[in-house]
Amino acid sequence: MASSTPTACLRVEGTNIVDGDGKPVILKGCATGGHTNMENFITGYPGHEHEMRRAMLGVLGKEKYDFFFDRFLEYFFTREDARFLKSLGLNCVRIPINHRHFIDDLNPSVIRPEGFALVDRIVDACAAEGLYTIIDMHTFPGGQNQGWHSDSGIHKALFWDFKDFQDRMTNLWVEIAKHYRGNTWVAGYNPMNEPADPDHVNLQAWYRRVEKEIRAVDPDHILYLDGNTYAMDFSAFKEVLPNCVYAIHDYASMGFPAGEPYLGTPEQDETLRKSYERKVEFMKAHNVPIWNGEFGPVYANPADDPNHEIVNARRYAVLGKQLTIYRADRISWSIWLYKDIGFQGMVHAAPNSPYMTLLEPFLAKKKRLGLDKWGRDDTHVGHIYTPIIQHLRDEIPKEFVDKRYPQVWKIEGHIHRVIRETLFSEIMCWEYARYFEGKTMEELDALAASFKLENCVARDGLNEILRKDAEVDAVAP
Repeated sequence: MASSTPTACLRVEGTNIVDGDGKPVILKGCATGGHTNMENFITGYPGHEHEMRRAMLGVLGKEKYDFFFDRFLEYFFTREDARFLKSLGLNCVRIPINHRHFIDDLNPSVIRPEGFALVDRIVDACAAEGLYTIIDMHTFPGGQNQGWHSDSGIHKALFWDFKDFQDRMTNLWVEIAKHYRGNTWVAGYNPMNEPADPDHVNLQAWYRRVEKEIRAVDPDHILYLDGNTYAMDFSAFKEVLPNCVYAIHDYASMGFPAGEPYLGTPEQDETLRKSYERKVEFMKAHNVPIWNGEFGPVYANPADDPNHEIVNARRYAVLGKQLTIYRADRISWSIWLYKDIGFQGMVHAAPNSPYMTLLEPFLAKKKRLGLDKWGRDDTHVGHIYTPIIQHLRDEIPKEFVDKRYPQVWKIEGHIHRVIRETLFSEIMCWEYARYFEGKTMEELDALAASFKLENCVARDGLNEILRKDAEVDAVAP
């Protein structure tokens, strides 16, 4: 093992996360998004994971379906990946999980051991390289938010309306806590990714409940609690729970195609700082630690953007400025994300890999249609949706047109969620799956192996920025 096992679980002490000796630890790492919770822009399918999997099962049949996804899960993150992250000076990996690895919706009272085997493999690989892990529940039955990444397949967060859903996930967290009790390489639990509770009270009630029930079986591990409305709003939070770190997500619009280019002006820097300060006001008022669970720009593709070098230099610059802000407050962070098909990851599948070669026409079509919400460019289809948006704005009374939660989406965001990200994308899953039709076991293995680290390309500019920042204040056991 690369590092000695920590003597005790990390814990909260004032505004710090500390180790067993009381020494402050600043966690700096990344998330394995797209792995144990797949997402459309990360690996290229449209819509939602459970819809894509259903289409793939129909095309491949059970034996080939199991083979392909077992290989994908095996290859996507291994000991070699953990070793690579360690080489950059990072000390923590956030593991986003789809609840379906643990719970079959048709038999929800049974916790599947396969889920523990899957997560154990990642936790153990990271521990072997001296990396902490944070276990993050990224999806919930009914959806804890309205987004694609909750894998609900709908545009409402029904988790908050059904006690049965809440009972299931509380019980699952109790079992997870039992399983990892005493594991000092686990830096803690992130019980819910990006909650979006329209009433702003149900989330806090569930946090109180799950904290109490986790503590009954595991009194030691830290809980990392996201703010409401996609981890950006603590305005309705009334209390601080013990041994908890409060978590923001801090994406900057200047790191995305729809945002203004980052030129490093004083006004832009002030915008970045104010956005961060608004999100952490609760933590600073209550003197508790801060964890930025997600942030990071997206990057232009050399294959289709002749100005990619200029664009990406600006994206690196905005990331660097954000890290400067975080460093001043000595907060922990986890960048989104580690590995993908070339949009945001620290490493990505090679353009000439079997997976990318097979799906090249589909990925180009999906990008042209702007099916994914994350970082899309509406150059080719904006004229189609503009009249629809205007029609609703003309017909809905002004006081109601932007009333639907999350209000920050405005009517535009809700229209795109229903039409493109839900209906259109769900139907397109069948077209995606058709590319895998007739593939042999050997071909399926090669497709999955496109995500092996040895077959991936590192985004050196991004990784160098992270490496330099990780050298400052990052403490390994």
